[in-house]
Amino acid sequence: MSVIRQVVELGPQWPGIDPFLFSMHHRDAYPAAKGTTMTPDASLEGRDLGQDFSGKDGWSMYHGQSVPGFPQHPHRGFETVTVVLEGAVDHVDSAGASARYADGDTQWLTAGSGVAHSEMFPLRDAEGPNPLELFQIWLNLAPEDKTADANFEMFWAEETPIVTRTDEEGRTTRVRLVAGKLDGVTALTPPPRSWAARPENDLAIWVIDMAPGATTVLPAASSQAVRVLYTFEGAVTIEDQTLSDQAAVLDTDQGVRLSAGAEGARMLMLQGRPIGAPVVQHGPFVGNSRDDIAKAFDDYQRGEFGRWTNPDNAPVNAHDAGRFARYPDGTLRTPPTA
Repeated sequence: MSVIRQVVELGPQWPGIDPFLFSMHHRDAYPAAKGTTMTPDASLEGRDLGQDFSGKDGWSMYHGQSVPGFPQHPHRGFETVTVVLEGAVDHVDSAGASARYADGDTQWLTAGSGVAHSEMFPLRDAEGPNPLELFQIWLNLAPEDKTADANFEMFWAEETPIVTRTDEEGRTTRVRLVAGKLDGVTALTPPPRSWAARPENDLAIWVIDMAPGATTVLPAASSQAVRVLYTFEGAVTIEDQTLSDQAAVLDTDQGVRLSAGAEGARMLMLQGRPIGAPVVQHGPFVGNSRDDIAKAFDDYQRGEFGRWTNPDNAPVNAHDAGRFARYPDGTLRTPPTA
């Protein structure tokens, strides 16, 4: 029996399988910034500002009016795991957290009973381009955890394990462990109410970068887990099938041999035991029933969660701000020094 159970084409929103809801891959070739304003030094004419997903000239403003990104919006009932590969994100939330994270950092936000946050993409270089690449992964919460308090965690690039494997020909595969474990290396501790926090769920989030022609083997996982491999750059061959801009659901009972194409391959792997509960989603809210969604809208409109007190709906940090994470209790963390 083939280790590939299903293959689907990748679109703007990557489909997820329980416990994952979906993933977004943002890759924008932003131009130079206009001085220290952190805005594009380019005309915005022809863009539907506030709803610009056009990809015009290789980039979008999304919901931003001057700085690209996503002004304040609410979430309830799930988690966002935002993995930045290149570029920067400025975060502010209604629970009192704020941050600037970039270039290999991951923010893990448990929305739980509800939170509002903004995610803006400041352009910091006025002399050259400002490329941005990130994944935002929506990870569901178990029914008993949907009412958990909102929780904000920052995983710095310097703390995030990267496993490097070398095949018989000396070609390398690098695996960034956002969650899970590989070759005896374990990722940072996930938030306490996350589905990822329970070892029996065998949850993994890996970013895989294979050199041209490299080979490696994904190890077997729990037979109860579901594994999806998203090949978003280059090509990889599994058995006799080559995947490119495609997602493949893979068997977890056995190891899976990957062979990169002549240009290498970049992939996102999501894995975990399904939660198995009903899922009802409407926009930024995820529940287990329609009543859950109705209550989420009612609670939000009455200000029971996500109350936004910042005078700016799309706040950005100072141009010269470095990477930092300020927690709701006032604790300030910065990346570890070498």
